[in-house]
Amino acid sequence: MCEFCALQAGDEDDGGAAGPEKSREKAAYRSRNYTGPFRKSPDRLLGMGLIRFYQLTLSGFVGNSCRHIPTCSEYGYESIARHGLWAGGWMTLFRVGRCGPGGTSGLDPVPEILGGDFHWWTPWRYFSLGRKRGGAP
Repeated sequence: MCEFCALQAGDEDDGGAAGPEKSREKAAYRSRNYTGPFRKSPDRLLGMGLIRFYQLTLSGFVGNSCRHIPTCSEYGYESIARHGLWAGGWMTLFRVGRCGPGGTSGLDPVPEILGGDFHWWTPWRYFSLGRKRGGAP
């Protein structure tokens, strides 16, 4: 079930006397971007602001053509919020590169925590985050 359908299913009136007020309380505002906790440092806020600016202005001209869930801009917003501008920026750059012709598609969430192999001086390692793991164990 999609997020929109789930929100509508949760808004159905149970037949109580409180009617519309009760349904408004149930319907919580959900952003399309990451709403979890993150450190609000200047670099993260700048990167997230640039992505949000793109979403509000240029995204409509580019069109709805992302092959992944979440979309590349949502992925970028969340990766910068969780991992900072340097790591999140590299993850976003490689994700946008995978979105082109011959790239991957499907569900590609942002990792909650990065392993010990990811350092600021090894940005090429972020390329491997979205690769499909092939073969059965």
